[in-house]
Amino acid sequence: MKHIAFSFILISMLFCSCGSNTTKSEITAEMAYEGVSNYCHNAYDWSVAEENPSIMYVQMGEETDSAYQVVFRSYTGAFVNFYVDKVSGTTRMEECVPTLDVRNDAGTIDLFDYIKKNQ
Repeated sequence: MKHIAFSFILISMLFCSCGSNTTKSEITAEMAYEGVSNYCHNAYDWSVAEENPSIMYVQMGEETDSAYQVVFRSYTGAFVNFYVDKVSGTTRMEECVPTLDVRNDAGTIDLFDYIKKNQ
């Protein structure tokens, strides 16, 4: 009986300790900007903005209690709004073409895939 009780305690301790060191730290505004900027520079062709850098940019948008908004503007005039969850780093993307009044869900990315590993 002692063997069963000891095993139960050991298993309980293992379950309680699992995941305590695996949680990701809270995302800062700087991390959100860096990750989205890195993603945009990898995913989009910036060569068209070499002579006129103001036609393409990444900038911070609004902030809520749970998310940061980071906005990418394309040389076409379209915008991609990135909504970065402050805890998980999951980033929802929404494409917007203001001249056509069109908004489309554009998927998700994990912000941690696009920020430096030392943060």
